[in-house]
Amino acid sequence: MSFGPPPAGFGPPTPSSWTPPSEVEQTLYEAKSREDWPAYFATLARNRLYFAINRAKVDAKRNELCPMFDFDPRVAGERVWAVYTEGMLPVPEPHRVFDWNVLAWFAEVWQPADPPMIVVNPGTPCEAFLPSAPPHSAAWAQYTERTGGPSGRAELRTLRVGGPLQGSVAHGLACGAHLIVHQGLPWNAMAYHGQGYPAERQMLRNSWGITSHREWQEQQRALLATDGANQVWEFVLGLRRTIARDFGGYVETGYWREAAARVLRRRTEGETVLTPDGVTKTAHVPEAEIEARVKGVQHLIGRITRYEARMRADGILGEGQYVTSADAWDLGRASCMARWGLSTRYCALPETEAAVVEAGYSAARCYESWQDFSAAFILGRCLQFDNEKFGSWYEDMVTVHRILMSDPGSPWLNIPFR
Repeated sequence: MSFGPPPAGFGPPTPSSWTPPSEVEQTLYEAKSREDWPAYFATLARNRLYFAINRAKVDAKRNELCPMFDFDPRVAGERVWAVYTEGMLPVPEPHRVFDWNVLAWFAEVWQPADPPMIVVNPGTPCEAFLPSAPPHSAAWAQYTERTGGPSGRAELRTLRVGGPLQGSVAHGLACGAHLIVHQGLPWNAMAYHGQGYPAERQMLRNSWGITSHREWQEQQRALLATDGANQVWEFVLGLRRTIARDFGGYVETGYWREAAARVLRRRTEGETVLTPDGVTKTAHVPEAEIEARVKGVQHLIGRITRYEARMRADGILGEGQYVTSADAWDLGRASCMARWGLSTRYCALPETEAAVVEAGYSAARCYESWQDFSAAFILGRCLQFDNEKFGSWYEDMVTVHRILMSDPGSPWLNIPFR
């Protein structure tokens, strides 16, 4: 298949001055260099292809295809449809946003009035010009069916350039690796586009109720507060920490339950507190309510011990280890929330970077190692969503944990936790 060489003077930079941002661009460049177009198309088909869209139309919730076409003097008519692999995406700008789709989709939606050429990663050594009209597009579109398209599975992906590999920003990004690796996105993409502007906005709206910079900022602050992902969780975990410190480390579950019951009953017998009217006693709590609280907390202790036992069996916790705090659940999401704010344009890059760094610093204050942090994140996620089913809420994170604790390229193996 012929792409037609661009005119002289419009070629990409020389390969000697270019480092492929990721394995995707490396594979595309190598396939193009040896004119192995089946391998080139197969690589495109296995990955997300991003394209610029009209933000005003998306924000107006107009249910229509709204790509933004570019101009390139190297092709007849100069109009082209530029598409990018993840490593080649530009830094997010307020008015330039992107969506993505699979390779076959571009052939399916093409109209005669659309540009005659799709340009992959324009201006780079892995650039290629794809004739977008049938029958040409039908031939390359078939590769999506052959490869199955993007896998959607958990996968460690790293930007070699364009993303930090060491330092405080990289550390903060690695704190959000559970969710990012689970989605198969580059863990160190500070200039984050995620699943594309429309999907990212929908996710924040539906899952977090965020539709503005102010709402994003409030949620970001709440996740970074480290005042307890959940007050009841932190009460029981904090109580166990105290017992362990006082009694040499090991805490018997029955004693933990009894201690929790004693503390709760003592707290609800009428405490002396300072109010605007002076020192006073709190109202006495009915016995039935006290016992309901005790029962709830003791049930929670049982859930925690069963999750920890499963995590020991799965190699997430070592023998005799336990989770000291569930704050990692908030801090890991805070690292991701910072990037989600950028992908939705609810914040700019400096604000995102500051929040990512803060998440990393807080994690290092709360935990001893990546393994400790990971176990705490998984416990918090499961306490909130899994309900002791040990289903996908748990299993997905076990998969990610194992990837991050074993892959030689993992940030958890290359960036000191403290």
